[in-house]
Amino acid sequence: MPDAIVVEGLVKHYGDVHALDGIDLRVPEGTVLGLLGPNGAGKTTCVRVVTTLIRPDAGRCMVGGVDVVKHPDEVRKIIGVSGQYAAVDEWLTGRENLEMVGRLYHLGKRESRARADDLLERFDLTDAANRTAKTYSGGMRRRLDLAGSLVISPPVIVLDEPTTGLDPRSRLGMWEVIGERVRAGSTLLLTTQYLEEADKLADDVVVIDHGRAIAHGTPEELKRQVGGERVEVTFATEEDTERGTKILAEVCAGTPTADSVTRVVHAPVTSATTALLEVVRRLDAAGIEPTDIGIARSSLDDVFMTLTGTHVPGDEEDEQA
Repeated sequence: MPDAIVVEGLVKHYGDVHALDGIDLRVPEGTVLGLLGPNGAGKTTCVRVVTTLIRPDAGRCMVGGVDVVKHPDEVRKIIGVSGQYAAVDEWLTGRENLEMVGRLYHLGKRESRARADDLLERFDLTDAANRTAKTYSGGMRRRLDLAGSLVISPPVIVLDEPTTGLDPRSRLGMWEVIGERVRAGSTLLLTTQYLEEADKLADDVVVIDHGRAIAHGTPEELKRQVGGERVEVTFATEEDTERGTKILAEVCAGTPTADSVTRVVHAPVTSATTALLEVVRRLDAAGIEPTDIGIARSSLDDVFMTLTGTHVPGDEEDEQA
């Protein structure tokens, strides 16, 4: 399968800040690459290079086989882009915004109107189609901007934190639209602060930090790297927590971790079902009745924390990164 996006040794400095420090990426055609990293890691800088908005200091970037530095106009013809902030014309209506995008891409008046109407419906904006965008809420502007990135059904789509600021219903709708476009053959480069979004949409995930790729794999591969499964028990009292922690230490494969506030104790295991049954048996024999007990599996949040030392990234990334 050929690569729709190729990034090799990409470097971009802002004074003493190394926003990109030799990063490599490859996104095969018809797949989704999720780009994760803490604030300032370089995600947005990478997106800006891929979408021809800035020139790298060194390295190479190809989109659809076209060099983004040598032939930026050709690249712009084949990509759809949505940045972190909604880019809409406030003085045009929602429909006019989308029709304008279609006309700029030479779709013709009839096709531009048809694409606008379809996307307004898909993004739940039909009732507001004839209102000026300046009357839209922040979430509505975001949906309109995302719709604009899909007007031309581009072969390559680049979305920088596309669902930030959207309500859960709108986020699910966006996931459905993205899934449809990828199934139809589009390639997607996605940065996101919602790890469940990457888990659901991405075929591969690259975690970057300080401008470098520090991990690459499918979501499941990355989760397996940080330790698979663990038994997790919630206790009713502090005394039960102390006694239960000792039992988990005897049964499980690693040292238990206890939260004194929530009274949740978890410990890694090699055979989850066997360990869980043994923990239940021993707690029952000790007269300890937990309020909750089960098997927890590693998430992309665990991966992110393990690899970068921070929790899920915040709402916004530094302007230079």
